[in-house]
Amino acid sequence: MFSLNTMLKCPNYQINRIRALLLARQCHKQPIPVAWKRPDIGWTKLNFDGSSRGKMSPGRASIGGVLRDHQAQFLLGYAEPIGRANSTIAELTALSKGLELVLENGWKDVWLEGDAKGLIEIIVGKKKAKCVEARSQFRYINSLILDLNNCKVSHIYREGNRVANRFASIGHRYKKLEVWRDIPPLETLDMMREDAEGKISFRNINTR
Repeated sequence: MFSLNTMLKCPNYQINRIRALLLARQCHKQPIPVAWKRPDIGWTKLNFDGSSRGKMSPGRASIGGVLRDHQAQFLLGYAEPIGRANSTIAELTALSKGLELVLENGWKDVWLEGDAKGLIEIIVGKKKAKCVEARSQFRYINSLILDLNNCKVSHIYREGNRVANRFASIGHRYKKLEVWRDIPPLETLDMMREDAEGKISFRNINTR
């Protein structure tokens, strides 16, 4: 019979022990279900996103966003290249442009949703912006929000923000702001249909 000390020195025992620990850890970290949700009746929902590409920092950046109603009907989408910017500035620019379009179209009860958690936490007052440029953007965003009747702000994982992400990617192909009204780009149709149907995607907890 093996003693406890002998077992601990046995390579197979150590390997099996590591496997058991990894399996137990995985069991406690199940994938997170993510789904886009419709706003309440009378509300408009803005999903926004920024994109920064390239090996250099800041990279080539573009922004995008999509506005939908309580029936998940497409109202408006936008995409725009913004030169060089880091991901934070791109996200903020995407939100400010979305809010400008919201106000231009007279929507006053608005749900703002993005996948940059740190940015959302700053907007709702849980964090403070460190970058001077970012603080200036936040002041502008807050001034736009003050012109709304009601505003809700939330974070969603990227899997639930796919349409806005696609619009941000589209922005890299243009030289100026592009706005779609009533009829969205064909490449976004399937994703919007899946959002309207409440399709659930599963996010790996190790995904950033």
